[in-house]
Amino acid sequence: MEHSNSVAVQLNALQNLQRIDSKLDEIKKLRGDLPEELKDLEDEIAGLETRTSRLNDEVKGVEEGIEKKKTSKKECEALIAKYKEQQMNVRNNREYDAITKEIELQELEIQIADKNIKEGFEEIEGKKEILDETKKLLKTREKDLDTKKKELEVIIAESQDEENKLMKERGTATKKVEDRMLAYYEKLRANLKNGLAVVTVKKGAVEGSFIQIPPQKMAEIKEKKKIVLDEHSGRILADVEDIVEEEKPKRRTTRKKATTAKSTKAAAEKAEEEAAEEAPKKSTRGRKPKAEKAK
Repeated sequence: MEHSNSVAVQLNALQNLQRIDSKLDEIKKLRGDLPEELKDLEDEIAGLETRTSRLNDEVKGVEEGIEKKKTSKKECEALIAKYKEQQMNVRNNREYDAITKEIELQELEIQIADKNIKEGFEEIEGKKEILDETKKLLKTREKDLDTKKKELEVIIAESQDEENKLMKERGTATKKVEDRMLAYYEKLRANLKNGLAVVTVKKGAVEGSFIQIPPQKMAEIKEKKKIVLDEHSGRILADVEDIVEEEKPKRRTTRKKATTAKSTKAAAEKAEEEAAEEAPKKSTRGRKPKAEKAK
């Protein structure tokens, strides 16, 4: 187990490194998907350039094939002329028929050559159409790439100074973290979508994952005597954020007291009225016996 002070220093250094990296992540978010779009465009342009080069080579190969067929055709025509000349000096039918077959064979070769030449020109025409479409698309993509690069340059220029400053701070911060912990931190950050490898426990839950942490583990995190990891995500639990309870505002009783006093006063007045009404009745009931006695 590492000394508590060294662990505390490591945790503070990791928290500082995480703070810097989070700011760098925010700058990258401002750039949006432009860097990826640029890479995709560059890859597509490279593919189109390869296709253009291949099509040019294929057209050149077909043209060379056509020239060979034309040369072969001329050779066949020369042989036919030679055989016809020999045919005029034959001594028998057998020689005549043999020369005639040679002439027919060369004529067949000429027909095949003409067919191959025609097919070659058709193939070249088709490839040139594809080549023209590819060149147009390549030109469009190069224009798109130029536009995207300019957009990215503007965004980078706006945040370049801050990024350079943060990168300098990051270089200093990494030197304060042990190599083993730095390697773990870098690997963990690469595997997390939000890049939060060093987090605090807020309201009893891990920042970024909201998984509840037992009180005993929270106590260990606060002590900072050892590196505590989240068993679910592998995040480094650097600190526990204390919850400050807000004082509940006291209820006002002035209105209630005023209402109570008002009710008491009204009850007293009503009691006086009832007493005033009751007095004549009592005096009347007291005189009736005297009247009867007089009778």
